[in-house]
Amino acid sequence: MSTKSPLEDSRTAAFAWGRYRRLMGGMALLTLVVVVAVELYLYFSTSGASIHFYIAAGLGVGFTMMLTGGLMGLVFLSNGTGHDDSVTEFEHDRRRKY
Repeated sequence: MSTKSPLEDSRTAAFAWGRYRRLMGGMALLTLVVVVAVELYLYFSTSGASIHFYIAAGLGVGFTMMLTGGLMGLVFLSNGTGHDDSVTEFEHDRRRKY
């Protein structure tokens, strides 16, 4: 039988999701700084680029960084709470039955 996931406990889940929100807040701040730096670099290194170029570059860098931060944050959340271990034990139980 698999063990109960630590995320099923409301106190553990609240702590883990709070930590995830703080991580995402820091990632949003870092993303804003990087997007501004990229936009300034592009502005001073290119000549005659359209405004659409800067919008696309900013959105592309921002979306990529936030998606990466969100997915890595979920990996940290899952591993840090012990949720991964309960899933691994479930897989071992399933293999024994067959």
